[in-house]
Amino acid sequence: MSPENDDGTDREPDLTAALDAVRRSTLRLLADLPRPPTALRIRAGALTLEAEWATVGAPVAVAMAPAADPVGVAAPVPAADDEPARHLVRAPTVGVFYRAPEPGAKPFVTEGDIVQPGQQVGIVEAMKLMIPVHADAHGTVTEVLRADGAPVEYDEPLIALSPLDG
Repeated sequence: MSPENDDGTDREPDLTAALDAVRRSTLRLLADLPRPPTALRIRAGALTLEAEWATVGAPVAVAMAPAADPVGVAAPVPAADDEPARHLVRAPTVGVFYRAPEPGAKPFVTEGDIVQPGQQVGIVEAMKLMIPVHADAHGTVTEVLRADGAPVEYDEPLIALSPLDG
């Protein structure tokens, strides 16, 4: 039996709508933050929202690979004089990278597309939240660096752009 409101109507649709509204609001909030928080607490009664960020020098509960043994990480290659400059669009949080808004849909961007700052170029799913990935520079997509559905780390390069003036 479903819980009921004082007037005898089913309370579950009210809760579902409230949770949906909280989820949408949280996504908008996370998209506007300069970097993802280390903790986020949301309460519905009398609405409380708390976000925490790690302070410089504070321990962060993240598994880190030893600096001397960066397995699977390519060393940065210095740009050659004849190599064009690249700008990297990076993951806003840890999660799973998706190139399209839903399975089977057209990707947000493909190689050769010109993007503007603020244009959505992907999604990172984190704990069932879909966090948009936006280009932060004007440029041409030269390479999509992570496969659709690939796990990504915070600040990991996702898309390479060849910068355009203007």
